[in-house]
Amino acid sequence: MAFDDLAYTRTPHDRAASRRDDPDWVAGQLARPDAQVIPMWRDRCLVRAGRPVVLHGAQGQAVLAAAAQTALLGVDGAAPVFTADVGGQEEAAVLQLTAAEASADLRSLTAVLSHRLAATLAYARGLLYWNRHTRFCGSCGSPTRSTQAGHVQVCAGPDCGRQLFPRIEPAVIVLVESPGSEPRCLLARHRGAGPDSFSLIAGFVEIGESLEDAVRREVTEEAGVKVGAVTYRGSQAWPFPAGLMVGFVARAVEDSIAVDGSELLEARWFTRDEVLERIVAGPGAGPADSIGGHLLRSWAGLRPAQPGC
Repeated sequence: MAFDDLAYTRTPHDRAASRRDDPDWVAGQLARPDAQVIPMWRDRCLVRAGRPVVLHGAQGQAVLAAAAQTALLGVDGAAPVFTADVGGQEEAAVLQLTAAEASADLRSLTAVLSHRLAATLAYARGLLYWNRHTRFCGSCGSPTRSTQAGHVQVCAGPDCGRQLFPRIEPAVIVLVESPGSEPRCLLARHRGAGPDSFSLIAGFVEIGESLEDAVRREVTEEAGVKVGAVTYRGSQAWPFPAGLMVGFVARAVEDSIAVDGSELLEARWFTRDEVLERIVAGPGAGPADSIGGHLLRSWAGLRPAQPGC
């Protein structure tokens, strides 16, 4: 099964990276009446009739003027696409400004969005989040200023001037297959999860570690299962808030399990029939918008969940 239809990936437009450092060009794009403006309020989309609001014309210009931060997402055909952070205002005022009916978490909307729009909104959310959390230099503590259309923060300290770029936090997620002839996969119940909530094992990549090393370490540390062959399957942008999820399938060397009792409370092997039953029933199938759910459905022989229109 191909892993090329994951949510939040493959933004559809030209990101215009070679033009971002031209402030005159960026200013001209901001002033264009056909500029598309995607407002975000405290990491949430503004929605009308259940759909995300995308503004242009006078209404878009009003949102750009009121925003604490704007960022260029790219050029869609001839029109520039910007996102605007209006999280500094109360929700009621933002709803009035954008003619929206409510705010909503992006993941709650994915089922009704095309991959193109979901990817664009995820890009907007992640970029604004990074800007909002990079207001001071980590080296000298001085304030930073936004440059290159919201893609670089520069330290304003007189003896520093460090450039700060958007940070991405890579994490691995793995479907572990048992070593025997009967197809089984390893699912685990994480601390804080419900009594029947099982999912794949995942974890952040550490400094000085390859992706494959991270897979082997996480599975061994958390479940006590040693794995041999590790096969890359795909990756997914995951700006919640700044992740990149890298999906793998791994083969266990032996089927003994010894959970750490810290990250995991329980882990066990599931047959394909058991996984199919759980997917149909609901629990433990993995979120439909995530690469984890995609890995599990793929292993069970099911088509991935389809996006909206």
